[in-house]
Amino acid sequence: MQNVQDYIQKNKQRFLDELIQLLRIPSVSADSAFSQDVIDTSEAVKTALENAGCDTVEICETDGYPIVYGEKTIDPNLPTVLVYGHYDVQPPDPVELWNSPPFEPVIKETEIHPEGAIFARGACDDKGQMYMHVKALEFMVKTGQLPCNVKFMIEGEEEVGSNNLGVFVANNREKLANDIILISDTGMIANDVPSITTGLRGLSYVEVEVTGPNRDLHSGLYGGAVANPINALTKMIASLHDENNHITIPGFYDKVEELSQEERAEMAKAPFSLEAYQNALDIASVDGEKGYSTNERNSIRPTLDVNGIWGGYTGEGAKTVIASKAYAKISMRLVPHQDWQEITQLFKTHFESIAPKGVTVKVTPHHGGQGYVTPIDTIAYQAASKAYETTFGKKPIPQRSGGSIPIVALFEKELNSKTILMGFGLDSDAIHSPNEHFGVWNYLKGIETIPYFYHHFTEMNR
Repeated sequence: MQNVQDYIQKNKQRFLDELIQLLRIPSVSADSAFSQDVIDTSEAVKTALENAGCDTVEICETDGYPIVYGEKTIDPNLPTVLVYGHYDVQPPDPVELWNSPPFEPVIKETEIHPEGAIFARGACDDKGQMYMHVKALEFMVKTGQLPCNVKFMIEGEEEVGSNNLGVFVANNREKLANDIILISDTGMIANDVPSITTGLRGLSYVEVEVTGPNRDLHSGLYGGAVANPINALTKMIASLHDENNHITIPGFYDKVEELSQEERAEMAKAPFSLEAYQNALDIASVDGEKGYSTNERNSIRPTLDVNGIWGGYTGEGAKTVIASKAYAKISMRLVPHQDWQEITQLFKTHFESIAPKGVTVKVTPHHGGQGYVTPIDTIAYQAASKAYETTFGKKPIPQRSGGSIPIVALFEKELNSKTILMGFGLDSDAIHSPNEHFGVWNYLKGIETIPYFYHHFTEMNR
């Protein structure tokens, strides 16, 4: 691949400026107050794809936010790569914990990113990583080095479950036909330890509502005489794990695959410092399912976590009240073979069954998706591995991720396509958290590496 580093250095400031402009738009899909900003971002992505060299770019309307589709065809007989990404971002809350405003991007040096990192919501997840592909296309088109066909499908609802993507994919199989799907919405072990994500966990996300009396009550007049929904909810949640942090929902583990000791030993070869992990999070000890390492707990084992809990009075000062209702949002990360809809039903049945007398329970499923494991003996994986080896100077490590990209399994079902996950973020990039950031080095390294994937994938398919 000729002159890729020279091209990046020549255009480095422009690449950064363009990404920063994209990050300024608060495309929060979960909050309707930002609906126009989400739509504006789709238009910005459309313009970026046009400028990068796509022959055709269109805004595809859905029942939710639009999908941006673009393509560049140089020869129908050559392979086609379908790039997937998303332009929506997580809510920035709690905003007060950000060191700089979440939609006013700044570049600051950090211990891990001495060359600087872009701090903004969406910097790593997924605007920065999605935009690497746009700039990689620009390089290949402008220098006449695009070796195959490319399509882009960039959606605006990934952070809220991609509810309309399945319909779009099912209705556009011919338009989206491809030989491989390429996604950068994952990470790697470290800047000096490249890795390729080969497995993703599935997801079941629910909201629970516990109702007691028909109104908020005075805690002095009624305390001890009626069931307190907040007390009940916290006890119910606490019972979902036993003393070994094993999830207590009947049937939850029935389809969980137990990896062999050989596979676990191979995973354990990935560099990992427990001390550094704890220091980075400012915790005294790790926690999790007994009998598994930290890296196993967050990749090959299912989990259940409370993502939010509220009820009663939470304002300044005191208000002595027994709340009528209490709420919680709960996510379950699932491993391959666990069906998210089946797990959701198991949770609902169990949670309703453990409710104490005096309260009623409502479980509302939000969204979910299946887990995914990609084989490492395919041409696409080998092409990705060679791409990393070319730019990093070492072979990448295959690694299972604890995160979820539910649409990956959907793509395989609807398009009969495998997916390669070439992520360039780091665990320390604080995605979904205050002070999310993406290293400048990582951003540019992605732009450098991605064209080599196209080159190797095309060559290996001849």
